[in-house]
Amino acid sequence: MSKESDKNLTNELVRQHIIDIKPYQPIIPLDVLSEEIGIPVNRLIKLDGNENPYGCSPRVKRAIADYNAYHIYPDSSHLVMRKLLGQYVGVDSNNIVVGSGSDELIDLILRLYLGPGDEVINCVPTFGMYSHCTAVNNGKLVDLLRDAAYDVDVDAVKSAISKRTKIIFIASPNNPTGNVISVYDVLSLLAFGIVVVVDEAYYEFYGTTMVPLVREHENLIVLRSFSKWAGLAGLRVGYGVFHDNVIRYLNKIKPPYNVNVAAQIAVKESLADTGYIRDTIKAIIDERKRLFDKLDEQGILKPIPSNANFILCRAPKGKAKSIKELLESGGIIVRYFDSPPLKDMIRISVGLPRHTDALIEALQRIGGTSYG
Repeated sequence: MSKESDKNLTNELVRQHIIDIKPYQPIIPLDVLSEEIGIPVNRLIKLDGNENPYGCSPRVKRAIADYNAYHIYPDSSHLVMRKLLGQYVGVDSNNIVVGSGSDELIDLILRLYLGPGDEVINCVPTFGMYSHCTAVNNGKLVDLLRDAAYDVDVDAVKSAISKRTKIIFIASPNNPTGNVISVYDVLSLLAFGIVVVVDEAYYEFYGTTMVPLVREHENLIVLRSFSKWAGLAGLRVGYGVFHDNVIRYLNKIKPPYNVNVAAQIAVKESLADTGYIRDTIKAIIDERKRLFDKLDEQGILKPIPSNANFILCRAPKGKAKSIKELLESGGIIVRYFDSPPLKDMIRISVGLPRHTDALIEALQRIGGTSYG
C-alpha cells in the first residue's frame, strides 16, 4: 500500500472533527531556542512562560532525590495529596480531583459534559487550552470578546447562552491580561444553571477565590495549578474543587496513575514549605510593581495593571514582533501577540530584579532603533 493510500485511509478512519484542528502552540524549549539564537542556556532570561523564577522549594529537590521507589506505581487515588490540598484550600479532600496539570482537568471536564455540537462560551483573549480542548472534544466554541479593559462582558455572556450551552470558561486572574472577575458576576452566571469553570491558576498572586461558593453551587468548578506559584511547571500538577454531585462522575473517567510519583512528592513537600514559597510570591508581587513602574516610566511599552505574575504591554503599532525578536537576539525571551484581539501586545513574565534591569536596559537600546 502506498504512502498516499495510507494517508487517505487515515483520513477516513480519524474522527472527522479532528482533521482540521490546529495543534496547540507551546513555547519553544530553552535548549532549542539557545541553539537557534546562539546564546548559552544559562545566559538566557526566560520571561515568556509565567514560571516562578525562584524555582521550587529546596525540600522538593531533596525529597525527589532521596526517593527510592520509582519502580512502584504512584497512588492513583491521590489520598495524601488530596488530604493536604483539602487543608490548604479549606475543603473536604473528597471534593478535590488532581490532574497532570490543569490542562488534563480542562479536558476531563469537557469530556464529562459535552456532546457533539454542544456549546462552550470562551471569553477572549484568554488561555488557549479552553478552545483547543473544546475542539478536540467536538464542541462548538462561542468566542465572546472581553471589553476594552479586558473584563468579561457578562451581559454578552448571558445573551449568548442557549439550549446547547454547557460550559463557560473564565480565567481569574486571566491569562494573558491579568485581570479578575467579581464574585457578583460569577454568581449571576451560575444562576443560569450552566457549568461555570473559574480557572484560578494565578490565585496565589491575587488572593481572592471562588472556592467557598462550590459547596452551594454544583455547577461551579474551580481549577488551580502548582505550575506558577510553587515552581512545579515541569512536573505538571493541577487540581480542581468540585461539588459532591460532580465528583462521583469525574472520578469515573479520570485516568489511573495520571500524576507521577515525583509530582506527588513535590506537592507534599511544597505544602510543607509554604512559608518559603510565600516569600517568593511576595518577592514576585513586589517585583511586578517595580517592573510595571519602570515600563510605565520608560514609555516604550505601555503596561496594563495585572493581578498575576506577568504584565501585558501594548507595543508601538506593528512593532510587537520586531521588539520581541530584538529582545530575543539579546537572550531575553518574552511572549508576543500580533493578531486581534491582542495585536501589538507583548506579555512579560515577572522575573528576578536583575531580569527586570536587563529588560529595561535592552528596551532602552531598542528604543533608539527603528525596531528592525
